[in-house]
Amino acid sequence: MKHASLKMLAGAAFALMLASTPALASDKSSGDQQKAAPLYPNATRKEPKLDLTDKKEQEALNKGLDAAQANDKDQATQLLQPLIDNSKSKYVQAMAQQGLARVHATNNDLPGGIDLLKHALDNGIMPNDAYFQLEYELATFYLLNQQYQPAIDEVEKWRSEGKKETPESYALEGEAYYRMQKYPESITAIKKAQTMTDKPDPRWNQLLMLAYNDSGQKDKAAEIAKQQVAATPTDPTSFHNALSLDIQMNKYDDALKLMEDAKAKGLLTTESDYVTLAKLYMNKAQDQSTQDPGPLTDKAVQALQDGMSKGVVKSTVENYLLMGDAHMIGGDAGAAAAAYEKAVPLASDGEPAYKAGVALISQNENSKAKQLLQQAINKGVKHKGKAYMALAQANVGLKDKAGAAEAVLEAEKDPETKAQAQKWLKQANIGG
Repeated sequence: MKHASLKMLAGAAFALMLASTPALASDKSSGDQQKAAPLYPNATRKEPKLDLTDKKEQEALNKGLDAAQANDKDQATQLLQPLIDNSKSKYVQAMAQQGLARVHATNNDLPGGIDLLKHALDNGIMPNDAYFQLEYELATFYLLNQQYQPAIDEVEKWRSEGKKETPESYALEGEAYYRMQKYPESITAIKKAQTMTDKPDPRWNQLLMLAYNDSGQKDKAAEIAKQQVAATPTDPTSFHNALSLDIQMNKYDDALKLMEDAKAKGLLTTESDYVTLAKLYMNKAQDQSTQDPGPLTDKAVQALQDGMSKGVVKSTVENYLLMGDAHMIGGDAGAAAAAYEKAVPLASDGEPAYKAGVALISQNENSKAKQLLQQAINKGVKHKGKAYMALAQANVGLKDKAGAAEAVLEAEKDPETKAQAQKWLKQANIGG
């Protein structure tokens, strides 16, 4: 059966979103910041002397930063751009650039945001708390803009100069390494982040799981996935991650148990969920250790029918064929034919009609089988010779020797069934 991919909400791994970056620094807190303990008390950077003296500029800056924090693009631009262009205060210019950088990035212009942050940092006239906040924000912008090595370089510079370490900074580094397919480095960084807090972000586990999985350590990835399911038993993402890994590792019994548990918890919500459950039952039914496949294939059919009754599983050719295949594996050719026939008018080719015809032959419904098989051949099938051999069998059942001979002679033209057709003609003494 086909392997499902790991279900990450943002694709291969989570992206650190702008909402996770610190709030914009604001000059209106200058008095309060002087009273509060510094965020970077051991920083190597010497605190510069601020050059803000104009009270009107201070008010405009505060309002502009508030507008930027609220993502009011027009208001923020109207207030901050004149300060960038005209203010004599380097501090005002730098803080206004930070505010507009956030606006640019939030409105899908990360290169513009990066450029503004770099200018703000190069300006240099900012208190350490604001300066290092911008430096960290620049690393985040680099990551979101898929500039992964610059993101790593910037966050390492932030830690080195600011003399500060946070779990989030290592998580950012871990994601950048993952995106660069440097999995050992990614694993090291994420594990470091997790050890630095008693409440690690659940997304870090997802990233760690991906790094293990993509580096070939699927057993470790599966272990993490199972831990997530145990910790969050009603979380759909944890369930799908664990399921995907079980399937990738061919642990179909584990995958089936996981799906049955998920079904009991109401976690099956998509067409893929129900179809995967049906396929797992069918896979188990065909296992050599299974003596009676019937109960398992009944469950496969029931899974599809449940999904259809809820409007989740669509009435498509593929799903009716899957239902028919389940019935055939379980030995109920009549029910299989009925499922296949539902797919016939929906299909662009003759495959469902061919399958229905074969199933009906086993039920001795040769007349109907003949009609369906002829229809299948006319619409086109993948294995034309096999379709003609089945048509011949239906004609034999109808005691139509001439029709059978004609069909077998057509099957003889197909390299796939040439030998079988010749053997049939010789043994049955039909035609040439």
